[in-house]
Amino acid sequence: MSGLAHAQSFRDLIAYQKSRQLSREIFKLTKPFPKEEMFSLTDQIRRSSRAIGANIAESWAKRRYEKHFVSKLTDADGEQMETQHWLETALDCEYIDQKANNQLVAKCLEIGRMLNGMMDKANMFCGEPPSTLREESAEYFTGSDDYPSADN
Repeated sequence: MSGLAHAQSFRDLIAYQKSRQLSREIFKLTKPFPKEEMFSLTDQIRRSSRAIGANIAESWAKRRYEKHFVSKLTDADGEQMETQHWLETALDCEYIDQKANNQLVAKCLEIGRMLNGMMDKANMFCGEPPSTLREESAEYFTGSDDYPSADN
């Protein structure tokens, strides 16, 4: 993780910051959705947009193991794609206009590119934390000459 000395937390990751901004925009956008959509479309699009950042945060906690890190980023990417689907559904239902859809889908795609970049360079994010203390290797005696004698 020495390549990321500037990122002390998942909160420092631009992909995370952009995912939070996206979820805030989607929350505001969905406020006027019809009440009958509260437990379907509104809930789904809010959940998927919020899950992007949640999965990025989880990936940060799992970065000690590259495969786990990439797995959680893959989940985040899946959530951003699901969010695109729900945006297009909202467009189909005429709850949002084409301009709003295009702007938010573009933000999803940007986050997706960032996530894919992180996955491609996972080795820069993963490994032993630099603050891990390591114990020096113990010296082992293998021959009788190596042991102090009982006479000494």
